[in-house]
Formats: sequence, structure tokens, C-alpha cells
Amino acid sequence: MDISDYRRFSDFFNALSHPIRVEIVLELLDGKKCVTDIGELLGVRQPNVSQHLAVLKSNNIVDWHQEGKMKCYFLKNPERMRNILKVLKK
Repeated sequence: MDISDYRRFSDFFNALSHPIRVEIVLELLDGKKCVTDIGELLGVRQPNVSQHLAVLKSNNIVDWHQEGKMKCYFLKNPERMRNILKVLKK
């Protein structure tokens, strides 16, 4: 491994360092959700949800697709996220 690998790992875990982003990941473990749905579930305003999703997307944790006028997000690798969260719960 070289410094770029360490930086990528650090960025990945930094993206998960905010409680709202962890909550978003936990919600997405149940399946894809649109921004407004996430905001309602977490009690967070849509612009704030979008900012957190942008951080998760830039670190390859989530991706999205368009459904009508809505952006719906999903985990790129839900099994990896389950394993990471399982380790962190111990």
C-alpha cells in the first residue's frame, strides 16, 4: 500500500464520521431512498441531507439515479457497509 491508499481509506472513514451520514447509511441499508424520504425519516432539511449525500457520493459510498424529478440514493456496496458497521459495533 502507498500513501494514496491511506488517503483513500482516511477519506472514506472521514465521510462516515458525521452522525447524520451514519444514519443515512443505516437507512440505505434497507434499500434505496429519495432525498425527501431521507429528510423525513431523519428529521433533517433537504438541503442538509443533500450536502451529506454529496460527501458520501464523493467517497464512493452511495450513488443515485433519477426517478422523475427525484434523486434516489442507494449504497454502492451494502455488504461492505454491513461488515464495517458490524466491526464498529463490537
